[in-house]
Amino acid sequence: MTATSADDTGSQNSESLVGYYSDMGINSVPWNRQTWSEDYEWLDAGDEWSRWWGDTHAMWLAVVQPRVQAFVPAPTVLEIAPGFGRWTQYLAHLAERLVLVDLAPRCIEHCRERFAGATHLEYHVNDGTSLAMVADDSVDLVFSMDSLVHADATVLERYLEQLATKLTADGVGFFHHSNLAAYARDLERARRRSARTRAALVAKGRLPHPQSFRDPGMSAERFAAACDRVGLACIGQETISWSSGAMMTDAFSLFTRKGSRWDRPNRCFANPTFVDEAARMRSLWSVASFRNEETPDPTR
Repeated sequence: MTATSADDTGSQNSESLVGYYSDMGINSVPWNRQTWSEDYEWLDAGDEWSRWWGDTHAMWLAVVQPRVQAFVPAPTVLEIAPGFGRWTQYLAHLAERLVLVDLAPRCIEHCRERFAGATHLEYHVNDGTSLAMVADDSVDLVFSMDSLVHADATVLERYLEQLATKLTADGVGFFHHSNLAAYARDLERARRRSARTRAALVAKGRLPHPQSFRDPGMSAERFAAACDRVGLACIGQETISWSSGAMMTDAFSLFTRKGSRWDRPNRCFANPTFVDEAARMRSLWSVASFRNEETPDPTR
């Protein structure tokens, strides 16, 4: 089977993928390795996932840059699950040293080719959870966007456990992850509905999509608790909508080592209009950007 179809939000043909991988476990390490290294065709090198914002540059400017600008440039940045380098192309300009770690060999191979002229990048294929290749007290910013949202809670917790020692004293992390566990009851209701009724209610934003490739066991609350257990402090969390309606199935979480200069009580912000922001940006970008299809060259 080949996974190829994507709509404006980058969602896959969920029904067929769920059936195909039901024995493997959605969000598991084997599922993610199989999907991103074997089955997904990467027809636009991952930029297809940004079209609902206009393009990748629009999404970087509107979504990512404002949320990480306080922490870059940085001496050493670690990007977990870079895919084909959608965000790497920007991080490469913002780090003296950029370390890429992905469980999919195909993704790392593509990044090696794409950024061959950038000598400050390092590349590693891991087992889906290990950061053994990263030295302790070496990471100033760890970043993952639109990737670990597909990982299950145990994977995220394993990464956090290691990052408690990999981050520098004032190191910071930015992770995009699932918040689907916050809608456990609604998710169960969605699963009990017929496909037609469910589709209509999902489209109206009254139910979460039960096959959105978000881990139903992860939430912003669980992420913050996981940070606390391993000696990290969650210092900011934004729950966001990612599909129709106002259900905030995703979260952006900022974290740091306890006692760092960034440490503070967690500031939580609910953003149910994230999808509306995307629509406005896409409309503006279509008439005002004057951009061509080229992407930045990190060697320049």
